[in-house]
Amino acid sequence: MPEIGRQLDAKLSALLARRKLHDRLRYLSNTPRNSADFSSNGYLSLSANLAVQKSLLARLAAEVSASQESDRSSGPRNRSILGSGGSRLLDGNSSFAESLESKIAAFHGAEAALLFTSAYEANSGLLGCIPRVGDVIVYDELIHASVHDGMRMSRATNKLPFAHDSVTDAGRRQCTRVGKSEPGQQSGNPGLDDVLRRLSEAEQVRNGASNVFICVEGLYSMDGDVVSLAEVVRSVDRHLPSGNGYIVVDEAHSVGVFGDDGRGLVCQLGLEDRVWARVVGFGKAMGCAGGVILCSSTTRSYLINYARSLIYTTSMAFTSLASIDVVYNYLMAGGAGPLRRDLEKLIRYTHHQLCVLCARLQADRHTLHIRDVPPNSPIIPIFTDYPRSLAEHCQRSGFMVRPIVAPTVPIGSERVRVCLHSANTTEEVDGLCNAISIWVRGQDLARAQGDGVAALPSCSEKDKPRL
Repeated sequence: MPEIGRQLDAKLSALLARRKLHDRLRYLSNTPRNSADFSSNGYLSLSANLAVQKSLLARLAAEVSASQESDRSSGPRNRSILGSGGSRLLDGNSSFAESLESKIAAFHGAEAALLFTSAYEANSGLLGCIPRVGDVIVYDELIHASVHDGMRMSRATNKLPFAHDSVTDAGRRQCTRVGKSEPGQQSGNPGLDDVLRRLSEAEQVRNGASNVFICVEGLYSMDGDVVSLAEVVRSVDRHLPSGNGYIVVDEAHSVGVFGDDGRGLVCQLGLEDRVWARVVGFGKAMGCAGGVILCSSTTRSYLINYARSLIYTTSMAFTSLASIDVVYNYLMAGGAGPLRRDLEKLIRYTHHQLCVLCARLQADRHTLHIRDVPPNSPIIPIFTDYPRSLAEHCQRSGFMVRPIVAPTVPIGSERVRVCLHSANTTEEVDGLCNAISIWVRGQDLARAQGDGVAALPSCSEKDKPRL
């Protein structure tokens, strides 16, 4: 190793060691092929859907054939398939990308759409360039990291958090009783109503000179809860009657899961005309990659001129655009309907089985806790003080789940997150519950013997999932 890097590496190693000491060190890992997937965000299992895969391969084959045909006829040179060749403002644009944006906008009931290489880049680009000096960004305290990065780049004068999915302070106090947050965890931030009321006392906000951007997620990926979007809209109307309140909804996890044919939460609630911008991610239920901002034509033009995450990055290649197009064709043909119905049944079954398991084991809340309120999303958090131990045991038993610890979630709300997919089976759910049961009994035995957290054997071969 070059001598020039040794001093810096020593400092970096010390920081990594400190993170490891606090059990927060992150690693890259591969998912074993024979594991049952309860971890990924592909809720509709579209990336492994044979019909979608065949459609994509046919599209790519047709593009290659068209390229060969144009070459033989001494027409234009071969089409670029593997790479776009540049940013959208240089050589990376195409009529296909623009027609795809029009299709996506129409599907979601939006005036316009602008593609980004990821939803992360879409969020950071949107919030990094549009809020100006004098403007305010108000955001749910559990909003995604990409929104925080966008706010750091923003010129907005103020960035104010509000208690997670709590419009009123009364709602904030009640959240621990209705399952909006883990018992024992109460926000120190005010509700959205209170934040907007205080802002409206300022003359610049009251007369509409200052813009207020309100950022929420449709479906929160760590807790699996859905935003009370209609209440958010009413709060904005109540406190910002000048029309200077602009709601931004990150629909990365809610598109595909909610709305007719998977159009998303905003469409499901009929609030397309009340939400200023939507950020859609294609890497979750949609089963591919990339992101798009749904907005007005004017906002789209502004982003093309000022969003750094669009201007200074290579645009998506034909292969990425084709995969997005194929998935939208599948949704528009009604293909997601049966998958969503299967998923909804599995959500109910899994939550019931986990609640039965908790009641049978009578584990203390530090070891295992499941919310009583049935979830309305495919994400079910299993709260425990020992998320790494539980996750590692489940993984050894053939069930891929992941531990979620601070700083990704607040200290004291660590959990193992279960993500369900339409391709999961009830047999796999039963196997996962059996693995959790073995782990809990091991913890009880270890505590009785004074040994702390137990290291357990994995399930027997007969208990592992059959894939």
